[in-house]
Amino acid sequence: MNSGFLNIVLHAHLPYVHHPEHDSFFEENWLFEAITECYLPLIGVLERLQKDRVDYRLTLSISPTLITMLRDELLQKRYLRHLDRLVELAEKEVVRTRNQPQYQKLARLYRRFFAHTRHRYEAVYQCDLLAALKSHHVAGKLELITTAATHGFLPLLNISETAVRNQINIGIETFKTHFGFAPSGFWLPECGYYPGLEHVLKDAGINYFFVDSHGITDAVEKPLNGVYAPLDCGNGVAAFGRDPYSSRQVWSAEEGYPGDGDYREFYSDIGFELGLDAIAPYILKGDTRTFTGIKYHRITPEHQPKAIYQPKQALAKAEQHARDFIHRRQQQIDTLSADMDRPPVIVAPYDAELFGHWWFEGPHWLESVLRMANADTNGVQTISCSDYLKHQPAPQVARPAASSWGEQGYSSYWINETNDWVYPLIHKAGSEMEKLVMDLRGLAVSDLQKRALNQAVRSVLLAQASDWPFILKSGTTVDYAKKRITDHLARFNYLHDCIRKNRIDERYLSALEIMDDIFPTIDFRDYSPSVS
Repeated sequence: MNSGFLNIVLHAHLPYVHHPEHDSFFEENWLFEAITECYLPLIGVLERLQKDRVDYRLTLSISPTLITMLRDELLQKRYLRHLDRLVELAEKEVVRTRNQPQYQKLARLYRRFFAHTRHRYEAVYQCDLLAALKSHHVAGKLELITTAATHGFLPLLNISETAVRNQINIGIETFKTHFGFAPSGFWLPECGYYPGLEHVLKDAGINYFFVDSHGITDAVEKPLNGVYAPLDCGNGVAAFGRDPYSSRQVWSAEEGYPGDGDYREFYSDIGFELGLDAIAPYILKGDTRTFTGIKYHRITPEHQPKAIYQPKQALAKAEQHARDFIHRRQQQIDTLSADMDRPPVIVAPYDAELFGHWWFEGPHWLESVLRMANADTNGVQTISCSDYLKHQPAPQVARPAASSWGEQGYSSYWINETNDWVYPLIHKAGSEMEKLVMDLRGLAVSDLQKRALNQAVRSVLLAQASDWPFILKSGTTVDYAKKRITDHLARFNYLHDCIRKNRIDERYLSALEIMDDIFPTIDFRDYSPSVS
């Protein structure tokens, strides 16, 4: 019997950004950067592990909004155009740095990287990354799960069970539509849990979910094994808790691996360092500086000249950090297993976008961890939650405590002085949607009315996304976040009034269906408090 297990969970999510009404849209770059730097490198990791017959296990939660965007033909075409521009920019950098050998070496690296990325995306995967991911799930190595429809922060939507239920059910239905099977596990957006949520998950067919450490340690009944074994919430649904130590080693700004001085500096980008004459065609509107992905420097202490990035040195450091990570997990397991009635499982969840985007060497670190863990048959072995539940004794019964993995551990990052104005508006829209559905119960509904009602539900769901309150608090693209909230609410209010007055403008409705082209199987009748 193994002495202990490691369960690495990656959560891949981006908000729904889809603007066919514009020829290009800056925030679509969020998706394009993530494909280039995170999702394609992750698939590359899985393929190399498969080729070398490494018996790893990894869990990937992929959000319904990201699923939809990855399958969107318009965004796929725009991503290819984005890659063409990057290849062109890298070509120019090779020429510009011809008298700077160290910089030109990196420019050539980026040119190869972008050209190889384009070839893989179009020629190897036919622009379909979901199919590539599914193949690794089918092989039994990658466990694919999902999250709420638009990543709504469920503890703050909980004034209406209808809102929570639809976020969960529509998320699962979207996953099933694209992957062809139902997920066993569920990622609670921001790990946001409140007591009773497990019943909605049970009704949706979910077997397990994740909470932050204090969700387990503060449970109603004291957890006998701390965060190192799941709890049965009392209805057969299991809650797995985040290990604080493995999280801190990767996430912490002070002691985490990504802050090491050998790694590539994210913020040192030619989009902010070159003159506008050189970079104008590749930044926003030719005059607003943005990240290009071409970065020449490694992390350097403040007030010192930027040190040039050394890729081989950085990859060697990633392998060193992987060995350290595995060594520390082994030490944990050795200590824990002496006092537990079952092998401990160390749950290490991370945002997928950390690996490659924020931490350029992250995919190499992850691959090294998976290789090293599963090479040591007497110690750490990776496992999925499904397999752990299948092969271990029944979990202790105890309900977790309300919690999230956000700052201060609860809901304060998503409701505070920067964003509290959002919730009365989205709660009102949800309530009006429920009333509308109830009032139409038993009445004949025309095809046009059905389209409008379904689109109204889409507008409510999109307004409920946790991303916009998060951005309002973090202070990044605040204007865009405000506009997304107000636009979706305005669209809902327009549709609601048109439906109530039976004056639906089909042309305008069609425009809304094109702009918010998501959740094609949605049925407005489900947005009803009477549905169980």
